[in-house]
Amino acid sequence: MSLLSDLVNLNLSDSTEKIIAEYIWIGGSGMDIRSKARTLSGPVSDPAKLPKWNYDGSSTGQAPGEDSEVILYPQAIFRDPFRRGNNILVICDAYTPAGVPIPTNKRCAAAKIFSHPDVVAEIPWYGLEQEYTLLQKDVKWPLGWPLGGYPGPQGPYYCGVGVDKAFGRDIVDAHYKACLYAGINISGINGEVMPGQWEFQVGPSVGISSGDELWAARYILERITEVAGVVLSFDPKPIQGDWNGAGAHTNYSTKSMRNEGGYEIIKKAIEKLGLRHKEHIAAYGEGNERRLTGRHETADINTFKWGVANRGASIRVGRDTEKEGKGYFEDRRPASNMDPYVVTSMIAETTILWKP
Repeated sequence: MSLLSDLVNLNLSDSTEKIIAEYIWIGGSGMDIRSKARTLSGPVSDPAKLPKWNYDGSSTGQAPGEDSEVILYPQAIFRDPFRRGNNILVICDAYTPAGVPIPTNKRCAAAKIFSHPDVVAEIPWYGLEQEYTLLQKDVKWPLGWPLGGYPGPQGPYYCGVGVDKAFGRDIVDAHYKACLYAGINISGINGEVMPGQWEFQVGPSVGISSGDELWAARYILERITEVAGVVLSFDPKPIQGDWNGAGAHTNYSTKSMRNEGGYEIIKKAIEKLGLRHKEHIAAYGEGNERRLTGRHETADINTFKWGVANRGASIRVGRDTEKEGKGYFEDRRPASNMDPYVVTSMIAETTILWKP
């Protein structure tokens, strides 16, 4: 082991009670993840006991140079799989010095929806399916694809096994274990239809925690691909042509949907989602029109339809849900680059709070 590796893997608890907290936030594009670290005097498990911090918002596209200070409010804590020990990752949201959420802070508005008594009573569960594409660093071409060329057509790659079908599995497995270590409720992984594309699932998680967990999982994946020298893409259609896009299918249920008679509640919720289709599409990710074409397991972006076991629908209901008369449904419209705070809270708002 090299001296550098020895130092990176030092166990701080052998010599000090101090820990390192990595503060994580979302930058000005709404998808760029930023972070920086600070030393704390000892272990912390409650985000309310963590100090607020600040950063230069003019360098992240979130504040003007003449008034650049943005304040980080700690919101969720996860174990740090990179530094280990008592060190932590801290998911934060961002505010002006006066305490006003900045425009890219989507968590604050989501937290208000999830704290509404009607929403709290329904205990909304989410299962988020995050698809992503691994790209070769210097050419921005999918991992495993020949330079300047294409692999064989889609078919053998979905959940595929073998050197000519699965590209980047070491990254995927490292991410899986790191998320479990961190305390993220990651529930599985699989290879996707397009080679070089993978998926992980987070959930079931309740309310605002689903967004916190997905952002933490995205951060960990960014860090692992950084070490591996691979570019991580959340583009909803990274390769044009006869190749699947990348989505973030959002599985959802409420207490009423999970109870007896829940299928009728599900159908009413889907009806409400249909009435607000355009508003949801506008909030479901940039570039989604390149993905939602009516082909490659999608519904056309301008069409709302639902069906049982139909992967070409906007909303899919599982066979088990139909059979048992209760359960959950899947919103297949969100793009891979969606903000989970926006999508999860909007689904709750439309199905629980909104009155047509």
